[in-house]
Parts: sequence; C-alpha cells; structure tokens
Amino acid sequence: MTPRLADARVANGVERAVRSWLTHLDVERGVSANTLKAYRRDLRRWTAYLVSIGVDDPASVSERHVSEFLARLREGDDAHPPLAATSAARTLVAVRGLHRFLAVEGEVDADPTAAVSPPPAPSRLPKAISLDEVERLLEAASVGDTPASLRDRALLEVLYGTGARISEAVGLDVDDVDVEAGVVRLEGKGGKQRLVPLGSYAREALTAYLVRGRSTFSAKGRGTPAIFLNQRGARLSRQSAWAVLRAAAERAQLPGHLSPHTLRHSFATHLLEGGADVRVVQELLGHASVTTTQVYTLVTVQQLREVYAQSHPRAR
Repeated sequence: MTPRLADARVANGVERAVRSWLTHLDVERGVSANTLKAYRRDLRRWTAYLVSIGVDDPASVSERHVSEFLARLREGDDAHPPLAATSAARTLVAVRGLHRFLAVEGEVDADPTAAVSPPPAPSRLPKAISLDEVERLLEAASVGDTPASLRDRALLEVLYGTGARISEAVGLDVDDVDVEAGVVRLEGKGGKQRLVPLGSYAREALTAYLVRGRSTFSAKGRGTPAIFLNQRGARLSRQSAWAVLRAAAERAQLPGHLSPHTLRHSFATHLLEGGADVRVVQELLGHASVTTTQVYTLVTVQQLREVYAQSHPRAR
C-alpha cells in the first residue's frame, strides 16, 4: 500500500471517531456551537499529528503519543507557532474528551490520555477596570443620538449591568427582556437559562434603543427577534460586538486589552466589593460551581492588601 493510501486510511479512521464524538456532544449533550467549533479545530491538529506518525486508528494511540503531541504543541513546528500553556491545555481537553468517550463506548480498551497532565498555567487573576473607567467607557459609546450609538450604549450597559458573556448578550431576543420588571433572561453554557436583574441605567439605555433605534435596523432585515441588530437588520455578531467595545474603549482612552469579558470580570468584582455574597454572584454569572466564582474574591483581597500596605503605619 502506498503512503498516500495509508494516510487516507488513518485519517478516515480517526475522523470517524472525531465525528462520532462531536455528534454525541451536539445531539446528546447540547454543547454550544462555539465549543464544538473549538473542539473540531483542536482535533483537526490531533488528527494530522496521528497521520504524520502513521498511527492506524484510535485503538493504537498510546500515552506516549499523547505526551509527545502535547510537547509538540508547546514547542511548535514549521506550520504552527508554540502554544501557551493555557492553549495547549485546552487542546488536551478536546483530545482527552474524545478518547474518554471512545473508552466508555467500548471502541478502545483504555483511555491513553488518562495519565497525561496538562502543562501548568500561570496564575492570573481576572482583570477588572475601575468604576470610573466603566463610566468613561459607557459615555464613549454614546456618540450622538443615532440608532447605532443607542444600540452600542445599550449593549455595553447590558454587558456590564448583567455580567453577561458576549455570546449571551448578542443572543438576546426581544422576549428575553422585561424592561418594566427590570429582568433579563440569559442563556448560558449548555443551554442553561438564568434570570438576572437589570439596573436602572441598563433599563434606560435599552428603552431608548428599543423605542428610537432598533426599528431603523429592523426595517432593513427579515423580522429577526434579536434585540441587537446590525446595519442589515440581522442579529449583531460577536465580532461586531467586540468592535463596538474596541471603538468605545479607544474613544475613552482605555487600555487596548479591554474585552467583553473584562466587563464581566468588572461586574463580579464590583459586586463583591460592594458586599454581595459570593453565592449570589455565582448565580448571576451562571457558574456551575462557587469555586469558579471565588477567584474574584482573590481580586478584592489583593486590593485590600494594597490599600493596607499604603495606609497602615505598621504595614511594612
């Protein structure tokens, strides 16, 4: 058999396993489209690696193959730059999920990834901006009184006022928001829904947009129920929402690293600094575990340490 035919056989075997797992995640587990896209991208690289070393099928994958693949991710090659520890760990999650699934289904005798540990990630606390910076950002989103500026202000007010992920915000439909009651229904990871209060600033911004701005966009579209619309009347994409934030941050002269997730971090941090219970913040953020939310308490403790070090006469 020629090398080309052998490679095709390997690729087909691995790809069948990948397709089976992704279908399982999509149909039976209800994993989000963005997560599936990320897994598919990571497993494409894993598949190419297996083909390059001549592994016949998933049943032939060993722990050594997984470890060497992880090392290659960190080192990079002619076609790929080296991956940071967090990115390599994310890719390993996809590979591990695939082979654990195959083991559970009885397609392979054992999971070759079970004993492979991801590279340790650097300890980084979430970045938050100050309340003053938040206010500057929100003011910078309101340039003039155009439909676009009304939409942009409402979008950023919702992101900061509810702690929504960017995908949750652009995924909102008109029926998901009760402005009078001051509540919004967000759909998070795995299709889990939660109700989050809307503050007065977010309610005012949304009302202004819905009354005076949205109709201008919707008149150009096909009747989508989405709240946030683009110039063609279709649902605003995540990329366009990012562009809205970047433009406002630039006008407000805020750091270039600002992201929609920065507003989510700021939402959580400011709530905790204001005395909110960590379990309440957990519910508002849609975290499955309070452990995930507790990282924000480290941010506030660090701030307390800095204030103490600067203010107390016997701190040093």
